[in-house]
Amino acid sequence: MKNQKLIISWCLFDFANSSYSAVIAAVVFPVYYVSSIVGNEAGRGDLWWGWAISASMAFVAVTSPFLGGIADYSGRRKRLLMFYTLLCVLSVACFSFLKKGMVIESFFLVMAANIGMEGGLVFYNSFLPEISDREYQGRVSAWGYATGYAGSILSLMIALPLVKNSQFDEVWFMVAIFFSIFSLPAFFLLPADRKTDLTLWNSAVKGGIYSLNTLKMIWKHKEVRKFLFAFLIYEDGVNTVIVFSSIFAATTLGFGAKELIGLYMVVQVTALAGAFIMAKPIDYLGPKKVVILSLLLWSSVAVTAFFIYVKIHYWLLASIAGIGLGTVQAASRAFFAQFIPSEHESEYFGVYSLVGKSSAIAGPLVFGKISSSFGSQRPAILAVTAFFVAGLLLIMFVKGGGPNVKQDYTT
Repeated sequence: MKNQKLIISWCLFDFANSSYSAVIAAVVFPVYYVSSIVGNEAGRGDLWWGWAISASMAFVAVTSPFLGGIADYSGRRKRLLMFYTLLCVLSVACFSFLKKGMVIESFFLVMAANIGMEGGLVFYNSFLPEISDREYQGRVSAWGYATGYAGSILSLMIALPLVKNSQFDEVWFMVAIFFSIFSLPAFFLLPADRKTDLTLWNSAVKGGIYSLNTLKMIWKHKEVRKFLFAFLIYEDGVNTVIVFSSIFAATTLGFGAKELIGLYMVVQVTALAGAFIMAKPIDYLGPKKVVILSLLLWSSVAVTAFFIYVKIHYWLLASIAGIGLGTVQAASRAFFAQFIPSEHESEYFGVYSLVGKSSAIAGPLVFGKISSSFGSQRPAILAVTAFFVAGLLLIMFVKGGGPNVKQDYTT
């Protein structure tokens, strides 16, 4: 295994950004946004939240493959990661200025924060093949997610007393500080940017052309195409559940803020356990089998949620869902890494991010539209099942994903 300091610093970035994922994207801010800023009469808050998430993901989806190419071509990968991280941190800190009825202002701030968070992951993911040998990439990927769940738990523990006292402005500042501090090791220790004589503009032009060529190259390979299409479908379901699970619990089942934090912490603990348990099986069994098992689990969870009316049942379901949360994400990342030729990591992961972020466009829109149309979130959560089932059927026909296998690009 390569330098352990690089792996630790890489994992700590996941620890840092998980404060955003947990507090802002999943638990506290979504409920605050739909209830205290927009209002959720007849699903209006659901609709605006879905629009904000989908719009930001669409922006990242369009720009990520080009930025990935720019990062590889100009050598500015770490600087771009720092820029996107700063955008997210400053936007979250500005949440403290939001008041009830500031729908448009909050919409653009949420967009900026989410673009900063999700856009940065393009460059974060691209370090994986560089810091870890191929035979260890599955477990290192899982370690990153597992460390992230630990970060989610800690940030929620810090947020809990603030939420209980309705100190929401302090919660947003806490996330900004948490993200900033724990991302520093990555900026100091991860491989430095390469020095080039190209200006940023020339790098952008050449990198953009480079990325278009990468897209054409990837499109020529049948198995890569098939994997990315399957990933597009099932990841849409995963992303939709993440951004709406707390809103569903609060609106449909009547969970309070304290209960939501406790619920999410349970999910993170089980996800942490699941990620560690499945770290080696991803390498030994192969990521494809692990993805299939995870999607079977997710399909069952979405269907079961439709029939739940009692809080304790939702607690149990969330615990089960947590086991498959990090597993499907870590296994998918390791699966795709098998297709990547050396020295093309950033632009390939740019395309991976393009697909992943595109998958976060349709799901939130579908959930928000169905919720507002029916005046109920139950049909909306049931509709998410279709994404998991379709993705499961598609991934079964993808060749590759075996134990420590590199895809043959000649086919």
